[in-house]
Amino acid sequence: MAESITSARSVIGETIDRFDPELKQVSHEIHSHPETAFQEVYAHDTITKFLETSGFAVSRSTYGLETSFETEVGSGGRLVVFCAEYDALPQIGHGCGHNLIAISSIGGFLAAAEALKRSGLPGRVRLLGTPAEEAGGGKARLIDAGAFSDNIAAAIMAHPVCARQILNETSSGYTGLAALKFIATHMFKTEFRGKSAHAAGEPWNGVNAFDAAVAAYNNVALLRQHIEPEDRIHAVMEVGGTVANVIPDYTRMSWMIRSPNITRSTKLLERVKRCIASGAMAHGCELNYIETPTYLNLTANKTLCEVYVNEMASIDQKVLLQQEKPMTASTDMGNVAHVVPSFHGAFIVPTAPDVALHSENFAQAASTDEAHKVALNCASGMAMMAMRVLLDEKIAEAARWDFENNHGW
Repeated sequence: MAESITSARSVIGETIDRFDPELKQVSHEIHSHPETAFQEVYAHDTITKFLETSGFAVSRSTYGLETSFETEVGSGGRLVVFCAEYDALPQIGHGCGHNLIAISSIGGFLAAAEALKRSGLPGRVRLLGTPAEEAGGGKARLIDAGAFSDNIAAAIMAHPVCARQILNETSSGYTGLAALKFIATHMFKTEFRGKSAHAAGEPWNGVNAFDAAVAAYNNVALLRQHIEPEDRIHAVMEVGGTVANVIPDYTRMSWMIRSPNITRSTKLLERVKRCIASGAMAHGCELNYIETPTYLNLTANKTLCEVYVNEMASIDQKVLLQQEKPMTASTDMGNVAHVVPSFHGAFIVPTAPDVALHSENFAQAASTDEAHKVALNCASGMAMMAMRVLLDEKIAEAARWDFENNHGW
């Protein structure tokens, strides 16, 4: 076993180095063509063409999603799945660095696939393209479509972050985090329908959908004083009318309601909906909800995280095992973590101290050579974690036990 692990480490390092230039090109292609949820056609085609050129049989537009894909190597044994994201934010572009998520998962898959092939041992490695993480719940839809219904030993991915998001003054020198934890979120849109009229000539004949939206927002703003510190409520106006001299007959808002777990998030959602409904009622507007998939809280698997920390140490990367508390952000990988043993780590992208995720500055940082390097370091660690799960029965069993019995770690 020890000889197989040592050999796998060597093969993984060689494979990552060999594909480095091509992975950088893929990253830059995705970064320079940002596409939002379920519109990632260029990213889908770029990645699948690269994989096919590299000798892999790829299934395109899988599980009923046009911009999902899948490729798998190996036979028998256990199955490990790498999840690749590649969607961007409206206007900001890759301010969440999903181009780096894509290449870290692709690189991890390539390296693990080569190591598995050379070992001659049973096992399977799969790369799954998972669109629409930022909005739309791509992984939730993939779960419903059966993408995670196999007996999966581990689902793996990692996310780029800024150092200050995961470190404090006592945790310097780390290059990443193993147990990245997020909170749960409900996401939905509200439509308010009223009646248009001339805003100056006879406003009394109108029913103002804009006022209903404003009242709903203000009601929720008053609620914020009475929610717990870890809770979050945010909203934007997507459609607010056309011109000032017409009473708006239609408005639409987008909402996110977050709490540490889905039970608390659902209770908060009920309170928020009462605020929204009262705004619509006060102004005589019809209210309609457009629901989108809920994101469950992202949990961490103790065994997988410990393996990742140890494997990153073998390439001189110091990775923090866990945080004191979850970050107040959400991901559809949380849904996956409630279905199969999962790993969702974080790697630190070098930035100025004041740079934050979901910003144009982070989008710029996500295209640098430094960002590419840390993403591929992460790919190496994830590849070795995959191989440890495939080759070591005890690790696979421990990860399954943690998933079934230690989910709250």
